Amino acid sequence: MRLVKFKVTNFRSVIDSGWIDAERVTALIGVNESGKTNLLLPLWKLNPAREGEIKPTSDYPKATYAAVRENPGAFKFITAEFEIPDLAEHLAGMTGVDRSALNVVEVGRCFDGEYSIAFPKFEPTREAKAETVSEIIAGAATEINAISPLAKEASLKPELVKALASAKDEIKSQAAFSAQAIAALTAKLKSVFPENPAPTSSIAPRYARLLEALASLEKQLKAPLPSDRDDVIAYVVERLPRFVYYSNYGNLDSEIYLPHVVQNLKREDLGAREAAKARTLRVLFSFVRLQPDEILELGRDFRDPQNRAPTESQIAEIATKKRERTILLNSAGTDLTKRFREWWKQGDYTFEFQADGDHFRIWVSDKRRPEKVELEDRSSGLQWFLSFYLVFLVESSREHSDSILLLDEPGLSLHPLAQRDLSAFFENLADTNQIVYTTHSPFLVDADMLDRARKVFVADDGSTKASADLRRGSDDPRKSGATYAIYSALNMNVAESILYGCHPVIVEGPSDQHYLSTIKTLLIGSQQISPKREIVFPPAHGAKNAMVVASILTGRDEVLPFMLFDGDEAGKKMMKDMQNGLYKEAKDRILSTDKYAGFADSETEDLFPSTFLADVVDRWERRAEKPFSDVVQSGKPIVPQIKAWAASQGITLEDGWKVEVARQAKKRALTVGVNHFDKSLLERWSQLFKDLLTTE
Repeated sequence: MRLVKFKVTNFRSVIDSGWIDAERVTALIGVNESGKTNLLLPLWKLNPAREGEIKPTSDYPKATYAAVRENPGAFKFITAEFEIPDLAEHLAGMTGVDRSALNVVEVGRCFDGEYSIAFPKFEPTREAKAETVSEIIAGAATEINAISPLAKEASLKPELVKALASAKDEIKSQAAFSAQAIAALTAKLKSVFPENPAPTSSIAPRYARLLEALASLEKQLKAPLPSDRDDVIAYVVERLPRFVYYSNYGNLDSEIYLPHVVQNLKREDLGAREAAKARTLRVLFSFVRLQPDEILELGRDFRDPQNRAPTESQIAEIATKKRERTILLNSAGTDLTKRFREWWKQGDYTFEFQADGDHFRIWVSDKRRPEKVELEDRSSGLQWFLSFYLVFLVESSREHSDSILLLDEPGLSLHPLAQRDLSAFFENLADTNQIVYTTHSPFLVDADMLDRARKVFVADDGSTKASADLRRGSDDPRKSGATYAIYSALNMNVAESILYGCHPVIVEGPSDQHYLSTIKTLLIGSQQISPKREIVFPPAHGAKNAMVVASILTGRDEVLPFMLFDGDEAGKKMMKDMQNGLYKEAKDRILSTDKYAGFADSETEDLFPSTFLADVVDRWERRAEKPFSDVVQSGKPIVPQIKAWAASQGITLEDGWKVEVARQAKKRALTVGVNHFDKSLLERWSQLFKDLLTTE
C-alpha cells in the first residue's frame, strides 16, 4: 500500500489541513508553532507500529472538546488515501466489483478508534436503466410466445403474456428503476404465476427464470457498498502500513539511571518530552531483550539486613547472573553494531552496552577513534541517528518493508552539511519506506525537488493548514518563515549552480519550472538539443526578487542570465521593470512566451498543446459534469479558459492549482514521451532553448 495523500481534521490545532499529497519523501516545512507536529501525530495514530494511543486531553481540539468527548465517534481526525493494486484483486473477489474501482482506498479513523473506508473510484449503482429491465422482459415474452402450452395451461399463457405486455408498457414510462420499483414490478408479474405450476410445464420454468433475473437485479441494486462491509473494512485495515513516528525529544542519553526508567515506563502522566524519551528507552530495552527491572535484578549485589556475609552458593549465584547480563548486553551491542552498519554507510561505529549497579551506559567507538567514548560525548547527530534507528528497527520489524516513517524535525543537531547528507539519505531509505518529515531548516529542503515540499502555516482562523503552494500564507513570501527556508534552499542551490557552471534561466514561478524542465528533458532525450551545461530554472516570484536573483546569478563573467516571462499583463510588467532596471543594457536577454506560443497574452502553460493540457486537467479534476477537453479552444491562453470552465462547473480552484496541474503535466509528458508531440511544436521548443543557450 502506498500513501498517496492524507488530510487531518479536528486534531489539536488543525480544523481541516486540506489534502496533503505524499511522495516517496515528503517535507512539511513550517516555522515553530505552525502545527507541523499536529500533522504527523494523527497520521501516526492511524495505525501506529507501537503505542500511539489516542489521548483525549492532548488530541481533542480544545475549542470543541466537550462535543468530541460526548460523541468521539462523530469526529474523524485523519483520512489517508492509499494505492492498493496488490489488494484490489482479492477485494474484487470479495465484493464482485471490478478491481479497477478498488485499487485506491481512503481510510479514516475517528476519536473512538473506529475505522471507516471509502473507494473514491467506485461509483455505486442504485438504479437500473429502463433498457436493461426492458431487455429482460422482452426476452422472456418472446420465448413464452413461442412456447406451446400444455392443454391444462391453455388459460395460463394468455395471462402471462398479458402481464408481460403490461410490464413492457410500464417500463416505457420510466427512465430508470430503483430496487424498490423492480420489487414492485416483480410482485405484479408474480401475482399471475401459479404457486404450484404443472411439473411438466414448459412455460412455467421460463417465467420463473424471468422472476429470478429480476430478483437478482434487485439484489445487485440493494447490495451493500464495499466500504460498508465489515469484512472489507477488516481486510483493508489489517493490511494498513504501520507508521513509525520519531522526534528529537526521544534521543537517548549515554547514561541511564535504571530506577528512574522503571518508574517512568509505568507512568501515564509524563509530558511530551519525557514520554518520547521513555518510549525510546522502552524500544532500547526491547532491542536488548531485557526489561530495566531485569537488568537491575541480574546485577544486584548481595544484601542482608543483618550484614551477614554471603554464602559460597549465593556468591556463585550473583556472579552467574552478572555474567549472564554481561553476555546478553555484549550480544545486543554486537547485533546493533552489525545492523547499524548495514543501514548507515557514513561511519563504521561499534556500540557497546554496559550495566553497572543502577546505571546503564552506551559506549561508542570507530576506526578513526578506537577508544570507547560515552554516547553523550559523541556528536548529538550520532545520538539522533542511533535513537531513531532503534525506534525504526524495533517498531517497524513486523512489517519493515511497508512501514511509513514520520520524522519530526530530524537532524536539527546535525551540521548543515550533514543535514544535506541526511536529505540524500532519505532518498535511499525511501526505496523501502515512504518518509514524511517536518523541518524549518533550509538544509533539509531539496531545491531540486520542491514539488515534494508542502508549506505548513497558520491560517486566518488560527488553524493549521498545508499547501503545495510554497508562497501561500503570507502577503510577502520573503517575510514568511517557512518560505524563507525554501528561498534559502533555492539560493544555496543557485549558488551551487554557479560554482558548478550551470546555465540558469530565471522564470516567474514554480509551475514554470515544471513545464520548462519537462521540455528540456524531452528535447535532450530526443537529442534535439545538447547543452554543454546543466540548465536550471530558478523562480523569480516577482520583479524585485528577480533582480536579486539575477544579480546573484550574474557570476564572475558579469553576464546577466536569461529570463523567460509570460506574455500576460503580470509578465509584461515584470519585463518592463527589468528592462528599465538591471537589464537596461541587455533587453535581448529577456524573452516572452508569446514568441514561442504563437499568440499574445500567453503563459508558460501555452508552450504545451491545449489538447494535451486539457487531458491533464480532466484527469486532475474529475468533479466536472462537462470535461474541459469539450470546451478548450486552441490558439488562446489556456489559464483563463481553465478558470472560466471551473467557474461554469461550480468548481473552486484552490490556491496553488497551477503548480499542481504543472506537476501532473510533467508526469504525463514524461510518461507519453516526446513522440506524443508533433514536429512543429518540437521545432518551437527547440528554438526556445536555442535562444536561451546563445552563449553556449
